[in-house]
Amino acid sequence: MKISGGIRFLPLYGESGSGKSCAAGEIYSHMPQTRVFVLDRNEIENSDGLIERIRAEGRSIERGELLIAVVDQFEEIVSSKADIPTQFVEKISILDRTVLRETPVLFIWLTTSRDFQKALSDATVRNSRILLARDFTIYGPDRAEWPGIIKETFFFHNEDKPLADYQIIDQDLQEISRGVDTIGAALEDVAERLSCELPSLQNLSDFRVSIVWPVSDALRNQRVLQFSRPRDGYTLNWESWQTELNEEDRTQLPLREFNRARLYFDVRMIPVRVADLHRLCMDLDDLTPKFGSTYLERFRKTHLHHIISGTWSEYDYNPVRERESKRAEEAREWYLPVTNEPIKLGRRVANILNSSGLAARHEEEISSKYGSIRADVFIEPCDRVNKKQILELKVFPPENTMPSTIKDAIKVTLRRHAQFSGFLQRM
Repeated sequence: MKISGGIRFLPLYGESGSGKSCAAGEIYSHMPQTRVFVLDRNEIENSDGLIERIRAEGRSIERGELLIAVVDQFEEIVSSKADIPTQFVEKISILDRTVLRETPVLFIWLTTSRDFQKALSDATVRNSRILLARDFTIYGPDRAEWPGIIKETFFFHNEDKPLADYQIIDQDLQEISRGVDTIGAALEDVAERLSCELPSLQNLSDFRVSIVWPVSDALRNQRVLQFSRPRDGYTLNWESWQTELNEEDRTQLPLREFNRARLYFDVRMIPVRVADLHRLCMDLDDLTPKFGSTYLERFRKTHLHHIISGTWSEYDYNPVRERESKRAEEAREWYLPVTNEPIKLGRRVANILNSSGLAARHEEEISSKYGSIRADVFIEPCDRVNKKQILELKVFPPENTMPSTIKDAIKVTLRRHAQFSGFLQRM
């Protein structure tokens, strides 16, 4: 086209929702030397309007750029479909030999009809030079890629919230993708499910569950944080947790029920530095401990306390960091033997919370009509938090704070609460 000038024509077929319009509109992203524009009805039907538009676009391009004019399923909005192919092709054929003979322009006609594509191609019989391809078809991305594309699309347009937060998980997306012909149809199906799910279980539970994981150094802190969304109040990061699952887990775990429990109980994943617990947790056998005001005030500034006391929204967020210091080293030495006494640590955490103005009890039995669970620490609703809170303490030695260990601990918590709520039958 650059050598000989003139016009080329490409009738492009694709099923509805296969991504024809998106693909045409994105050509310039992959070929910066092009300028893509969509023709309106007047420009398609009127030669003068078409010439004016092409000249206007031509004035705004740099030397060497190719003009690409897109006709997006125009036949669907007019009644005389049969006359369109001949009329349009005759029009551009004349322009190819006259006013546009030195202006390279590619016309792409998008259509969802095989018959109409054939009619467009057949109309070029007297000027076959302009036809690029007779039966060019776009199929869109591979079906296996649809779930990832749908999740990214939703995430981008909804303030970085994952679809799983609305009870649509990877299994659902895979099932949807298997049942429809195009990614557009899959997106529509997801939208319909969202409209049904939005008013459902979120924020209806009387309980909030926080998985509290003491960390003794920066590495362990980071390992826990990868399963959390700190800026969102340390809500459990479902996508990160699901990524850690092996193939057997993906196929055998009741992921829908687990995700439902995660949302219903507003599950959080909160690391707490052992340096912030150390001086408050000396002599765990003491049933009536006294706490120094300095250490208690330091604990009140932790992210854990901000969340369970309901002051998180008033807090100017800073990420949790574990710095090397004498204080941190002493806390690590203290914490290692404490991992053998998780119940005592739970009792002391309840004492600390009571001294901070919250009504907390340790080893609390909680029952529902589907079963019972034992909370390591149970916190009654307060002025700022109208939910009963369950703290699950994961008192693991530092060497056992591994991604696989954290993944399995989350799995246990989700199963336990899915059964407690009746989402999942007990075995």
